Amino acid sequence: MPSKHFLRDHVRRALQEYFASLEDASPTGIYNLVLAEVEAPLLETVMKQTKGNQSLAALWLGLNRGTLRKLLAKYGLLNAE
Repeated sequence: MPSKHFLRDHVRRALQEYFASLEDASPTGIYNLVLAEVEAPLLETVMKQTKGNQSLAALWLGLNRGTLRKLLAKYGLLNAE
C-alpha cells in the first residue's frame, strides 16, 4: 500500500527533476504549470474510473458538477470516459 504522502513525494521528485533540467534558466509560472500538469490527468483518470459519470466524479473530487464540467471543457475532456 502506498504511503500517506505517495503523491506528494512524486510531485516533489518531479519538481526537483524539473529544476535540475533548467540549469541556469529562471523558471516562471510554476504554480500554473504544476496545476495544469496535475489537474488534467487527475480529471482524465477520475472520469475513466467513474465511466464518464460526472455526478460521481464530482463527488469523488469534492467539486460541484458545474465546476467539474468547466474543468473538463478546459482540458478537452468533456466526452472522456
